[in-house]
Amino acid sequence: MVKNTSLCLRIGEAKDLPGKDLISRSSDPYCLIKIDNEVVARTATVWKTLTPFWGEEYFFHLPGGFQNLSLYIFDEDTMSEDDIIGKVSLDKEILQNCPRGIEKWLQLVKVDRDTEVQGEIHIEATISEVDGGHKILKIQLLEARDLAVKDKTGSSDPFARLTFAEQKFDTRTIKKTRFPKWQETFTLTLPESTEGEIVDITVWDWDRVGNDDFMGRASVNVSELTAGKTIRQWLRLNPREEKERDLESSKSLGSIRVRARYSEERILPSQYYQPLVDLLVESVQDTVYRSTPLTMLEEVMTLDRLEIATTLDKIFLGQGMILPFLDVLIQQDLQQTTDINTLFRGNSLATKCFDQFMKLVGMPYLLETLQPIVDTIFEEKKHVELDPCKVGSIRRRVSMKNRSEGYLLEHSASILTTYLAAIVNCILESMDRCPPILRMALKQLRHRVEEKFPDNDTDCKYVCLSGFLFLRFFAPAILSPKLFFLRDHHPDKYVGRTLTLLAKAIQTIGNLGMKIGKEHWMQPLGPLIQDSVVRIKDFLDTLLDIDETEIPNREAQKRSIFHRTVTIKEGILKKRRAEDVTVMITPFTFKKRFFWLSYDSLSYAKHAEDQVRNTILIEWVCIVECVDEAAFQCDHLIQIIYQDSQGELKTLYLQAKDVNEQQQWLSAIRKTCVSNAKMLNTFHPGAFRGSKWTCCLQSSRTPYIGCSRAHNAATLGDWRDPLDPDVEAQIIYSQLRLGKDILRKKYLEESDAGSAVVRGEPEEDSGNGTEDDFISSTAGINPENRAVRAHKPCHKTVSYHDSRMASAATLLDVINDLERAHLAFQKREKELKQERDMQ
Repeated sequence: MVKNTSLCLRIGEAKDLPGKDLISRSSDPYCLIKIDNEVVARTATVWKTLTPFWGEEYFFHLPGGFQNLSLYIFDEDTMSEDDIIGKVSLDKEILQNCPRGIEKWLQLVKVDRDTEVQGEIHIEATISEVDGGHKILKIQLLEARDLAVKDKTGSSDPFARLTFAEQKFDTRTIKKTRFPKWQETFTLTLPESTEGEIVDITVWDWDRVGNDDFMGRASVNVSELTAGKTIRQWLRLNPREEKERDLESSKSLGSIRVRARYSEERILPSQYYQPLVDLLVESVQDTVYRSTPLTMLEEVMTLDRLEIATTLDKIFLGQGMILPFLDVLIQQDLQQTTDINTLFRGNSLATKCFDQFMKLVGMPYLLETLQPIVDTIFEEKKHVELDPCKVGSIRRRVSMKNRSEGYLLEHSASILTTYLAAIVNCILESMDRCPPILRMALKQLRHRVEEKFPDNDTDCKYVCLSGFLFLRFFAPAILSPKLFFLRDHHPDKYVGRTLTLLAKAIQTIGNLGMKIGKEHWMQPLGPLIQDSVVRIKDFLDTLLDIDETEIPNREAQKRSIFHRTVTIKEGILKKRRAEDVTVMITPFTFKKRFFWLSYDSLSYAKHAEDQVRNTILIEWVCIVECVDEAAFQCDHLIQIIYQDSQGELKTLYLQAKDVNEQQQWLSAIRKTCVSNAKMLNTFHPGAFRGSKWTCCLQSSRTPYIGCSRAHNAATLGDWRDPLDPDVEAQIIYSQLRLGKDILRKKYLEESDAGSAVVRGEPEEDSGNGTEDDFISSTAGINPENRAVRAHKPCHKTVSYHDSRMASAATLLDVINDLERAHLAFQKREKELKQERDMQ
């Protein structure tokens, strides 16, 4: 079994922050997010406020050794180093104890440098006897890796200190590295009784002036060592015990509102989830009965409806059954709708699944359609307003100060008309870029609506389509471009107002102009809106003119949302080849280039319009990692090690403009090469300059043997995440397991027949998933032979009442089998661990 850990995080707002600017007595705060002391994201700066609102959400795939989430609030300074205001820290244990997540105000505390630690230390320890029966402990401090940066040069000067009772030893100091290799052995004299005796190992950064900086500590419990047996292991460096905080001082730092939910799932081999997936697929294929495993899931799910919808979409995309799945949900939703004016207006599972489906398959289409005009709006920064009650807000511009209200409203209407016309034209010209599977889903949707409301006017068939495509896809993307990956940061208040007015207009077009009178001051855009409604109807008719033969077949859909040549990320980065690295670093060593990323290749050229490009095939990539700041004395660096067509290893260095862009490119490239067979396990986070690596000072140039572990950092989750059927099935199983008692009580306890209805024969199953269940039934789910019990489908000849019990009984059997499989694997893991400990 493997572990899949993730973290959903929302940075909401802060309050009562101290003023760091001496003149204005205000601050320019932003939040820096660290996972295990590694920076993974940064919010936008909110200027001149002590109560900033960010509202930024992140999803992280976490490394196996995740321990801590830290949020740092800084005050941005343009002329000097940013001032740190305070921090909030959430340990793994705190997050684990709140399976539904936490959402609260957290008090900021001062940053204590003794708690800012990271990395591991490699030791070897042996207890032996000497003449006279005395015991000695030999500890060899071999090396350390991934230590924290303590010097302004982006490196450290570490040494280790070993303490036991009155005995104390120091290693030599290795300068300018985060990966020191000491290879020093120390001999400790042990007392007769070693019960409770601890060897303390601390790592320090040597400073010529002032006190040495603490870098972390680890310990070895002597009583757990066996005489004559050598242990060799990596120990995680931990912070010192926290000092008693000055509560009054901390209160003056303010607080931050955070929502976080940590998830840790153990993933079984694929075959164990197949019965559950088969039941879900059967729910879509069986249109006779209303109570299916799919509807039962909706009854008991405790996670956010949006997360369940995304998971189900990915499962059915992976099965090549997304269109039948959405069709069934739409039909169920239509059965509960009597008024066409409320059609798809709620947040049902059907609407959420269709929303997420559009994002999963249509995000490249959305980016290509709207990004040019959204970029123009951000760059031009026009101040506009149509509401007479708010027009005073744009008088603050010097050029508008003496203008009349009528002029300002007319000028704003002219600007908005230009923008709105550009948006509508971009959408109308985008039909050929719209994914065929999305077009077919919309065609299927309109067909079901026409079946339900055959006597309604012709606008009905357009409203159902524009309600999803415009009200739930295009309009939200214009209103919040950052949430749809159109921009890296939220807009300022002026650009934000422009986007809000444009989103209102797009919503009105999506409603076919029926609500234009709701806000009378939107009337200046009325003629363009009415004209756009006519053109949009023609666009929708043409968009749905598609045949099923244009849709990829079921097998082609599996595990692939996008065509491999679709551009999933593009933008400007600075690049440098490893062959260009010399001892001297100049401002011109990194060249600005435009990059394109698809699932097939990473390409770059001097200009975006260039047709001749340099290309690295994704299948060549061996590793994608960050680079230490000390390597080139610049930050936000990425390295890509790849094997070219001749089999030679090459390294390409990329520089992003900020940490967010760095993490987005890093995560996107990693996802494209996740299945590569030639991935390296280690790498050098530095550069080979002169005759040695800047990170570990080794002289061997080969990147095959690095000083740091690969893929040991958090990865941003987004629409580019590849399908992972096992993880998705595990999420659904976890929801059903939590609700299985509800299902049993509702569907089975109504009759003594229970699951006998399903198979027409008596079958008992306590189904509690306890250790006793495991002992009595592990023969069918042995981790060694991996046999999985097959489940028979429900009989189609039984009554509706019996069929719903049969469906529930079958589902509960599958849940219980998965629960027993988890217990079997956990028991086997414990046995293997005990065997390793005994060796």
